[in-house]
Amino acid sequence: MERIIFATGNEGKMAEIRAILEDLGIPVLSMKEAGITADIVEDGKSFEENADIKARVIMELTGDVVLADDSGLEIDYLNGEPGIYSARYMGEDTSYEIKNKNLIDRLAGVPDEKRTARFVCAISAALPDGTILRSRGTIEGIIGYEAKGEHGFGYDPIFYLPEYGCTTAELSPEKKNELSHRGKALRLIKEELKRMR
Repeated sequence: MERIIFATGNEGKMAEIRAILEDLGIPVLSMKEAGITADIVEDGKSFEENADIKARVIMELTGDVVLADDSGLEIDYLNGEPGIYSARYMGEDTSYEIKNKNLIDRLAGVPDEKRTARFVCAISAALPDGTILRSRGTIEGIIGYEAKGEHGFGYDPIFYLPEYGCTTAELSPEKKNELSHRGKALRLIKEELKRMR
């Protein structure tokens, strides 16, 4: 294993990924850093299926070990929305400021106990021999009443953790990596990769 490619162009996500995988001692490159452009159609019906699709397409293009994640926010009161459409919710070019405000507005008047939500992350590792390894991580919380915090990205400013009294955007990057759905899923897949080496 000379290198690992992570099938994303999201720099915020890459910073978290590198911090967690650095002790593997293998360079972890984004698609952009690896010089890959691919139009991947994510038409899976679950986070796992979408992660599999992304990892497999890039592994077949490069012959490298490729990791891909599909993650999103599930809000119970909204029947699991935005779910697997989290990145594309309200259109791909809509800012998270607008998306977050929309979700808060849709929950106007809804009490804390019905604002339950979770972040889900499914990670797939596609290996050159065709094997796919999978992991899944979640973090439970509630949707806050306003956006707060400067760290993180995406829906972090509205995802409130009652036991910590703050949103995931108010956590330090180290604490967020320790608690987050992506951190949990990455640590699980890292153990799988270590076993293979």
